[in-house]
Amino acid sequence: MKNRLKYFDFALMFTPIVLTAFGIVMIYSASMVYAVIKLEVGSTFFLFKQLQWAIIGVGAFFFFALIPYQKYQRIIKFIVLTMLVLLGSVLIFGNNVNNARSWFDFGFMSFQPAEVAKLGLIIYLASVYSKKLKYIHDFGKAVMPPLILTAVTIGLIVLQPDIGTAAIIFLISLSVIVSSGIKFRHLFILGALGIFFITIAVPHLVTDERVARFTGAYEPFEDPSDDGYHLIQSYVAIGTGGLTGEGLGGSVQKLGYLLEAHTDFIMAVIAEELGLVGVGITIGLLALIVLRGLYFAKKCEDAFGSLLAIGISCMIGIQTFINVGAVSGLLPITGVTLPFISYGGSSLLILMISMGILNNIAMQIRKAEFTNTKQTEPIPQQSNNQTVVSISESGGKRWVK
Repeated sequence: MKNRLKYFDFALMFTPIVLTAFGIVMIYSASMVYAVIKLEVGSTFFLFKQLQWAIIGVGAFFFFALIPYQKYQRIIKFIVLTMLVLLGSVLIFGNNVNNARSWFDFGFMSFQPAEVAKLGLIIYLASVYSKKLKYIHDFGKAVMPPLILTAVTIGLIVLQPDIGTAAIIFLISLSVIVSSGIKFRHLFILGALGIFFITIAVPHLVTDERVARFTGAYEPFEDPSDDGYHLIQSYVAIGTGGLTGEGLGGSVQKLGYLLEAHTDFIMAVIAEELGLVGVGITIGLLALIVLRGLYFAKKCEDAFGSLLAIGISCMIGIQTFINVGAVSGLLPITGVTLPFISYGGSSLLILMISMGILNNIAMQIRKAEFTNTKQTEPIPQQSNNQTVVSISESGGKRWVK
């Protein structure tokens, strides 16, 4: 075990754990009033729920960090089947909340299958495209077939409906596909196909609620009491925090003004309590994970490992960008959580599993580098008083004093 631990990349190990611990503190701060007043439960209700998932997540991180990532290629059919069964089952047996069936509610816990689909699709695309690199320029044979499963997966999530997660999975898939080395003209073909299907789907997906999210994001003060309410309260929180914030626990917006303060809008609470400094550190740590993951993706000589690292890194980066974009008014509100920080057990568990896989890729690279360094180390020169035994080219011993 000690031999394995020395190859761990400590940036990829400690950073997600630190972010998770910080998230638990912020979830408690953002949710304690909501838990007491709205749910009529103890102020530590969300704290202990997230803490339980965090303990499971850290265990899962180390477990998956010690499993060679190459083994996932052997069970790729099982991963895909599990992913599709879960996505199909939630449409039938899932808990209906706000006219959406996105969750399984088991009473003692809830679980979101779309989180499994994020990682499952990354593993599938990385595996398939890594095997097609020799003929990746053949659009019909190499590029197109995996897109069918990708489209089915995204379609099942749209049916829930969960447009935010579907958009994230689409962008993650695109990042893996682009990184596989396909031709630019094939990208234009994919873009044209995407526009075609979006054009067909938009009339069926556009609702008054979704239109309100766009108007609320880009014209919040046109209807400050309804469509623009969430974003305006987020603006108030960010503006109040200033550079250093009101202090941990000092947020006023979390006292019923800012809805979903412990999930989608937790960054606004961070901004109010810890200021621009707290926001900058949080985004900086998330950026460190993304950049470190892409660094190892570049160094990995195995195509599957490289694409897998790219997919996981982009998943965290894309999700962070969409969440921060919604909180700041740059993007419409889509219900996307902030990685490692926002409340959500299934999201945290999948993220920690993903980080375990990413760390295993880094471990294998670091181990290979360490081995190569050892093999190429020069033989140290000996002093005149020492006797050294060397092997001659003929195979016999030669004594040198």
